[in-house]
Amino acid sequence: MSPMLPKSITELGVDDFINAGLSPVEANQFKELLLSLSLSSGDDPAHTWRRIVSRRVLKPSYPHPLHQLIYYTIYSNHHSSPTPPLYWFPSIEQARHTNLGRLMEAHGSELLGASSYKDPITSFPLFHKFSVQHPEVYWSLVLKELPISFVEPPSCILDTSSNPSKHGGTWLPGSVLNIADCCLQPSSHPNKPDDGIAIVWRDEGFDDSEVNRITLKQLRQQVMLVANAIDANFSKGDAIAIDMQMTVNAVIIYLAIVLAGCVVVSIADSFAPKEIATRLRVSDAKGIFTQDFIARGSKKFPLYSRVIEAAACKVIVLPVTGNDVGVKLRERDVSWNSFLSSGKQHPRSHNYSPIYHSIDSVTNILFSSGTTGDPKAIPWTQLSPIRCAADGWAFVDTQPGDVYCWPTNLGWVMGPTLMYSCFLSGATLALYHGSPLGHGFGKFVQVIPINSTKSNLIDASVTILGTVPSLVKTWKSTKCMEGLDWTKIKTFCSTGETSNVDDDLWLSSKSYYKPIIECCGGTELSSSYIMGSRLQPQAFGAFSTASMTTDLVILDENGVPYPDDVPCVGEAGLFPVYLGATDRLLNADHEEIYFKGMPLYKGKILRRHGDIIKRTVGGYFVVQGRADDTMNLGGIKTSSVEIERVCDRADERVLETAAVSVAPANAGPEQLVILVVLKNGYKSDAETLKKIFSKAIQTNLNPLFKISLVKIVPTFPRTASNKLLRRVLRDQMKHELSVHSRL
Repeated sequence: MSPMLPKSITELGVDDFINAGLSPVEANQFKELLLSLSLSSGDDPAHTWRRIVSRRVLKPSYPHPLHQLIYYTIYSNHHSSPTPPLYWFPSIEQARHTNLGRLMEAHGSELLGASSYKDPITSFPLFHKFSVQHPEVYWSLVLKELPISFVEPPSCILDTSSNPSKHGGTWLPGSVLNIADCCLQPSSHPNKPDDGIAIVWRDEGFDDSEVNRITLKQLRQQVMLVANAIDANFSKGDAIAIDMQMTVNAVIIYLAIVLAGCVVVSIADSFAPKEIATRLRVSDAKGIFTQDFIARGSKKFPLYSRVIEAAACKVIVLPVTGNDVGVKLRERDVSWNSFLSSGKQHPRSHNYSPIYHSIDSVTNILFSSGTTGDPKAIPWTQLSPIRCAADGWAFVDTQPGDVYCWPTNLGWVMGPTLMYSCFLSGATLALYHGSPLGHGFGKFVQVIPINSTKSNLIDASVTILGTVPSLVKTWKSTKCMEGLDWTKIKTFCSTGETSNVDDDLWLSSKSYYKPIIECCGGTELSSSYIMGSRLQPQAFGAFSTASMTTDLVILDENGVPYPDDVPCVGEAGLFPVYLGATDRLLNADHEEIYFKGMPLYKGKILRRHGDIIKRTVGGYFVVQGRADDTMNLGGIKTSSVEIERVCDRADERVLETAAVSVAPANAGPEQLVILVVLKNGYKSDAETLKKIFSKAIQTNLNPLFKISLVKIVPTFPRTASNKLLRRVLRDQMKHELSVHSRL
């Protein structure tokens, strides 16, 4: 869409709407609707957009060029404004029915003062500030909203005095529980009945079949069966890996491992054997669950063969389809059916007594590739699920009755986050066993066809849909979601990459412009430190608030915090008193990585996170990249050095490489660029090297990493101490990529 839009919204005519894809009849009707709104060229753009959206003038079925025409015309002069253009606005009625809104209505007057508390929208900034200043009060209230059942209750919410080495204090000291058991037991608040639907799912290729369902009671029985089998094959405290698609069985296995007092090792199903082996070694895993194949449509891709190349430990293999595995197993490995049979030997195989642990016991080992060498092994304790579920409760507004879908994997932080957010809020988890890139996934998401008389056409009726920006870009560009009804979706979510405004415009329009809650955080935080909120107006690709109880500052180049609420750009520093944040790493120096060299703030040393963020007028945040050499490729964090190490060895003509990620000029996911210096006397061309590097990266690191551009250069810019100036290279390549895109 060209940014040159000479007309105001009142000057747009029928021909403009026809050119945007409407029929003549639709164009005339659309013009009449706009006239009925009595819009004026002098109106505030946000007010104009809000009136159009609230009257549902822009239908999801209308062509995207029409949505572009209206949005970009209304905000055509907004480039000169210091605030981002707003597209979604909460109403008081909506706000009072959100989880956080209800909490504020019940306690706001008491906590903030009767004269200070107004309503959930007006008073949100004040309530957020209160949560930062009094985290013990906030968390004591939220813990009552989630089904957290302590066998031994905590002695207090937060202890900041007994262990000075813990910058963030000790949370819920003395408490004992099993977080998987909390997920599996029925509760009255939130409403989680035994006969409520815990999971709905569908296998790819069965898109016209009714979705499958499992109740909470049935889920609990299945988890206990697997927990008994784990008891028969492993010891308490063993680390057990999961490397498979996020299927119903994967979720059951995850919960069973935690219920049985063991530790989940999360491995994404896209990893190469070398990366699988590294994670098994670092975690000292005693076993691994996997599939024989990965199914994508009519194709099957080997997974078990990759796992056995990496794993010396026992492998339990599930069939991707049918009841029998489709590969020959090693002698030490067992099929899923044989494994379950070992649990059925127990006289009460569908019953299991959970193993209860202290709140700070490890339940899950996840990995982050933000540094060189081995990936950081990040332990999730039982605090971690509480934090991620509580943030979902407060900002995504996950409630009983919601159906929550997010294409992800248990190998990434979003997998466990999604699972705990559903099971600790009473929402239904929706899983699509297959690729989310096509029409089949979109049909799974859509509303149950009201006029259908065939029960086998019933779909999931998703109310919360999570995405990553590159996925949205694919949906939009392929037009694979046309003709589907996504209007039951009340909230979209997005994380992992920088969002593109036009892609988000397309996504939000599919449900009459519902909000897209942007989330930015990390595995080591168990949550997001900045988010969108249903209690604040939202702007595409921007974050409207820090998460509850989170205090952050933006540091200038000298490490000095900018004053609060002042528009600025710099590195984010987090206040360390943060429930759910790590206080250890299994294979790295936690203190050095997160605290060394950070300044003091309010008497506490700040916690490093590594994002460069911009704070706008009005307090919105925009993430502008990383402060270190970490890059974000397809929602996966990796380091420049890891990419360079693989590329340097990929071809004998290469002297050295420099890997940089570049954000497109119009925002959106980062693009990987490899710059190359050749050895003296050697020649090559960029396209040949691109093929060589791509194969090496996909074989040794991750098949999801895609190279956008390879450029051969004579030398790299360096400092006097010979340090590579990647920021200079990023700036140079951003200009070059923008030229390429225009061509």
